[in-house]
Amino acid sequence: MFMMQRLILDDLLIWKDDPQRKPLILLGARQVGKTFILKEFGRTAFKKLVYVNCHNNPFAENLFADFNIERILYQIEQAYECHIVVGETLLFFDEIQEVKNGVASLKYFCEDKRNLHVVVAGSLLGVSLHKDESYPVGKVNDLRMYPMTFHEFLLANGRKQLADALLKMDWTSLSIHHDTLIEYLRQYYFVGGMPEAVAKWVESRDAKRVRSIQRGIIGSYIKDMSKHAQADIQRIQQVWNSIPMQLSKENKKFIFGAIKKGSRAADFERAIQWLLDAGIIYKVERVRTPEEPLKFYADDSAFKIFLHDQGILACLTGARSSSMLLGMEVFSEFKGAFTENFVLTQLKAQEKHDNLERNVFYYSKDNSTQEVDFVVQGANRILPVEVKAEENVHSKSLRVFITEDNAEKHFKGIRFSMKPYIDQGWMENVPLYGTEAFIRKEGLGCID
Repeated sequence: MFMMQRLILDDLLIWKDDPQRKPLILLGARQVGKTFILKEFGRTAFKKLVYVNCHNNPFAENLFADFNIERILYQIEQAYECHIVVGETLLFFDEIQEVKNGVASLKYFCEDKRNLHVVVAGSLLGVSLHKDESYPVGKVNDLRMYPMTFHEFLLANGRKQLADALLKMDWTSLSIHHDTLIEYLRQYYFVGGMPEAVAKWVESRDAKRVRSIQRGIIGSYIKDMSKHAQADIQRIQQVWNSIPMQLSKENKKFIFGAIKKGSRAADFERAIQWLLDAGIIYKVERVRTPEEPLKFYADDSAFKIFLHDQGILACLTGARSSSMLLGMEVFSEFKGAFTENFVLTQLKAQEKHDNLERNVFYYSKDNSTQEVDFVVQGANRILPVEVKAEENVHSKSLRVFITEDNAEKHFKGIRFSMKPYIDQGWMENVPLYGTEAFIRKEGLGCID
């Protein structure tokens, strides 16, 4: 039986025991598993869970008519025939952005009933674009939830020992599992990390049914475009549909003219921002100078766009399941687009808080073909990252960047590739299936 183990549960438990906690907003793109994990959190960490779904719920429509918290709690107790006890009850408002004043009410929960454990879930899009309502800045905690990582995919497939061994990064011991891990990585490239797709794969190993679920998820994104962005829907869809083509280029820098001849940045800026607000794309800006803080040296006129989930990318490209699940073509197809997207999704999944300054960039030199796939600002250092999808792992750009152009900075690079682990002094090669483990060890999801 499929068991969805999500690592964010550890962060929720930390929030639960924090005496300074505030109401918690769990944000994320649609269908990444927010509702499931908060229900699981309530079931396992509290004596009672009180669940209020605000979507198409007549009771919830007028629940926040004013911000009298005692009245709100009393009406919930009457409607749901429950007793809300501080310290024992988790009060969970789902799809809170669907009701007027729902998000704004969290300020008053913080001020008037802070000792009560209150959590809400909402799509990034709905919360960020909710009209005529102020966001309770400083009165809430937030966590960001992402599609399932490769580690969580292994857990879902019942390979806990293998997943735990990866986190220990004992490369010598792991070498005997190399082929097995490559096989699971191949599956992950096709299935991705959307929980419904993962559950169907674990249950049936049926590629057609998984692809059908992925199409349904993409369909829900298209409906969101129609619902929330009627004025910009055509341009949003043009950007969305262009992403596979943009990623298939050798130089993956986003080119507006590739969407429509003669297009300029101003024509599509709002469309890109909408997709970012929805949480379904990532924007990686160029950095001209690899110095801390990297954000100071970002060039927002040059950037790459990636998708938030491997499986959605596979579906959007129309890649055949047979080519992805059999052989090694998947790792090099579309000029390594799948692999670069994979590394980025594992990096982004470590960014727990939505207000965290994004710390992943790429580097390219003016008037040169030299490029470093990612430059990451971690907790302790800047890390140049190269991604190689094939057996050929020559790293000329990375070597020049580290040993010549920035020799005085004493960078040590990382290359994620199909090769086994090796430390070459100036650079470590980590097998692709060890990406998440390495990211966690380096603290690349946070900045002190």
